[in-house]
Amino acid sequence: MNFENKNIVITGGTTGIGLATAKAFINAGAQVWITGRSASNLEKAATEINNPNLKTVISDTSKISEIAILEKTIAETGNKLDVLFLNAGIGKFEPIAEVTEENFDAQFNTNVKGNFFTLQKLIPHLADGASVVLTSSTVATAANAGAIVYSATKAAINKIAHVAANELASRKIRVNIVSPGSTETPGLNSVVSPEIKDYFASVTALQRLGRPEEIAQTVLFLASDSASFITGTEIVADGGYLNYLLK
Repeated sequence: MNFENKNIVITGGTTGIGLATAKAFINAGAQVWITGRSASNLEKAATEINNPNLKTVISDTSKISEIAILEKTIAETGNKLDVLFLNAGIGKFEPIAEVTEENFDAQFNTNVKGNFFTLQKLIPHLADGASVVLTSSTVATAANAGAIVYSATKAAINKIAHVAANELASRKIRVNIVSPGSTETPGLNSVVSPEIKDYFASVTALQRLGRPEEIAQTVLFLASDSASFITGTEIVADGGYLNYLLK
């Protein structure tokens, strides 16, 4: 897939799926801006990619004031965006009885409010015919115990994408969802034990976790002209997890 001279923004682009997708777009010739909350993480990502087509923006998606920093950065370039990948997200896994207001607010502020207002603020900077991709999750469909708040945020992401696809269709802007299953990322490693990761692998048809690079290629497909008649759609990249549950 060729993204030569295309302008891409990726939120949450310093590690995992976001970083892998940034690399893939860079390799396909794009100009890429990635966001992150930490200057040190952005610096690490920039060093790893090591390409002048990558730009970094310190912007905490959970804060409207910092979304404004991203918007200002893009506006000052004078470029219209061809792809917006709304990938920033956090997860905290606990049963209903143990959910705190702090953890509830943190997940909804980043995963829902942050992605919604990033989309809202960047709509004027999207080129007609642009592509928007949002990262959801299989948990938006599954009903995993211990993931109630995270699951609710991802279900909200799906509905935001569905409505946005209809609202932006008049400008030929396509809006789609990628829903990864369990993927080998620093984020996953920070919230689950090796034993739980082994379990996640065991309940997929392919008997393994996904790789960030595999999810990245799904994002590139949805953003490409090859998906020109696809909008308002969710592509599940889960190694057969949801299907395996039904067997």
